[in-house]
Amino acid sequence: MSETSVVIIASDSEQRAVLQVLVDGTSVARVVHSSATFPLEAADPTLQRIQSTNADVILVDIPAANPTLALRSIELLQAELPDIAVFAVGTMSQPQIIVNAMRSGAREFIERPSTTTDLLEAFIRLSASPRKVQREEVRGKVFTVVNAKGGSGATTVAVNLALALQSAHGDTALVDIAPLGHSALHMNLKPLFSVADAIRNLHRLDHSLLESFMTRHEGGLQVLAGPNTPVLVEPSTSEFARLFDMLVSHFRYVVVDASTRMDATTRLVSNLSATVLLVAHADVASLWSAARIQQYLGDAGGREKVRLLLNRFRKIPGFTEADAETAAGMKLLWKIPNQYFAVSTAIDRGVPLMQQNHTEIARAFIGLAGRLTENDVDVKRTTWSLFKTV
Repeated sequence: MSETSVVIIASDSEQRAVLQVLVDGTSVARVVHSSATFPLEAADPTLQRIQSTNADVILVDIPAANPTLALRSIELLQAELPDIAVFAVGTMSQPQIIVNAMRSGAREFIERPSTTTDLLEAFIRLSASPRKVQREEVRGKVFTVVNAKGGSGATTVAVNLALALQSAHGDTALVDIAPLGHSALHMNLKPLFSVADAIRNLHRLDHSLLESFMTRHEGGLQVLAGPNTPVLVEPSTSEFARLFDMLVSHFRYVVVDASTRMDATTRLVSNLSATVLLVAHADVASLWSAARIQQYLGDAGGREKVRLLLNRFRKIPGFTEADAETAAGMKLLWKIPNQYFAVSTAIDRGVPLMQQNHTEIARAFIGLAGRLTENDVDVKRTTWSLFKTV
């Protein structure tokens, strides 16, 4: 990793000094300029001085009491010096400031008080981002998980499948597009951002900014959370299309928790998926619903992608797997055993079953991940893009 040149902008002299010590302490970066004033217009001498340094990063400290000038400065820096990465430094206790900083153009938001490790990790992410862009010729696979009817367990399947894929292959994302997101709750995560934040920033979304909107699970899985309150205005399908175009250029596997969402967005994402897992129970109402949802999703093309997954499965005398396939009108891909108490306890504790080793149900999810990726080893995927014309 080559040495990173850093500019510090902080109105507080003590904070400037602290940041300089932390930057120097990373051993991979050095401060080339510091300023006590926030540049607010293109003709500002501070902006011209920063430009002359050929810096790689600008650290902008955001005062908690009066963040307005710092945020305006970030927006100007991003517009006038687009080749320099802007990192915001501020308190994590004010989520709106974090959101505003990212919207203004900050690539990273680093918590104050900062540590050398915080800065080092941010510098490493910056240096790695060009290498990730080079992966665009190999596009990731999308697996969408949908409920046949409410309460069938799509979120449990999506969360544990994503963890199984991450454990086996790494480079996996979980995206929650449910009307009310529960995936993060299943993993005891407290995301600061959601799918909506990523879509609002599509005009400047790159791989680094995308990851900044995601929440990392301890196993390395990246989670793009769903809304924690019902939204009044949904993003358009074209906006979701652009988001997923970015996701599949950045991750090897993308698991989507659609839960009970049935609209044009779910049809779009299903159409982009390698496989759609329709989660149902082995009962008449669930299988009846599965047949109709398959028809709804298949109307946009790719009905063969929709496969049945029987959750909470137990053998019923006189009812076979072939009967389930006939009732649902689709092939059975996988079965998850009925361990209701273990599943409900895992959800209540926020510890997914995949983190509980040697359980029958965890092995079932490992097997499911293996089945979905069995043809992927050492096979180069055909490249595709949502905006590629043939």
